[in-house]
Amino acid sequence: MIYLLPLITVFIWGGNAIVNKMAAATIDPGAMSFHRWLVAMLIMTPFCLPKVLKHWPTIRPYLSKLAILALLGMAINQSLGYYAGLTTSASNMALISSLVPLISVFFAVPLLKKRLSKLTLCGASISLWGLAYMLGKGDVMFIFHQAPTQGDVLMVITAVVYAAYCVLLKKWKMPLSNWTLIYMQGFFAMVMLAPLCLLSDDIIPSNAALPLIFYAALGASVIAPWLWIQAIDKIGPESTSMFMNLLPVVAVTLATTFLGETFHRYHLVGGLMVITGVILSQIKWRTKRHHINPKDTTPTPQP
Repeated sequence: MIYLLPLITVFIWGGNAIVNKMAAATIDPGAMSFHRWLVAMLIMTPFCLPKVLKHWPTIRPYLSKLAILALLGMAINQSLGYYAGLTTSASNMALISSLVPLISVFFAVPLLKKRLSKLTLCGASISLWGLAYMLGKGDVMFIFHQAPTQGDVLMVITAVVYAAYCVLLKKWKMPLSNWTLIYMQGFFAMVMLAPLCLLSDDIIPSNAALPLIFYAALGASVIAPWLWIQAIDKIGPESTSMFMNLLPVVAVTLATTFLGETFHRYHLVGGLMVITGVILSQIKWRTKRHHINPKDTTPTPQP
């Protein structure tokens, strides 16, 4: 039963990929990003603000780093995800996002002084080949005779940005609780996203947008991180993180079920190559990290 914790989390985040796509036709991406964190902050404030005030002297020296993390992981990453939903499918969004663990390994080389193994390079090659096969709809050389869709490009940028966020969060270990980290980053993200909301046509969300906002705020931003934290505490970071490889499978299944998206052969072949490459890179990654205290692994909110 304990493995239901990460499994439910993956289903919530997989559902959020569907919400991203549905939001594209319902609310301006800038407004969606802002209102998501506005609602999440309203939910978390009664529980988190007293602790923030109590530990403010400890938090204050890290405000600049928390702001940078919020910019990368919550403002840029999530707003680009909503903009990507305008021109690409939820299936593509999920499969491209699955590259984050692999990209993180490469960022870890300069930032965490890690070394790339042959297995990692092999995994990277397989994943990139699979990504090209998927985006080119079976033609890996498509980039030479046609441009990828804007949404796919935005999702690749999103994956790179979020990978940088994950590695910086590891590099900048802060003596703060997980909820304080999430809460402070959420606050900065809300402030940063406010101008996007003010410039949009949906400052006040429609009734159709409200369920999407509440799902992203309560489900993906509050409940899912809490479940993920519990999973890491109960079964360890290595076992928990393996469940993230199920995220594209869940998201694609939900997209075909609820959005009527067609799942093509190139999705299957390319997606399997991407996931296989990511798993290969993680095998060596975990082998080199066996000495790390599980408490050092901080869960991060997903898009």
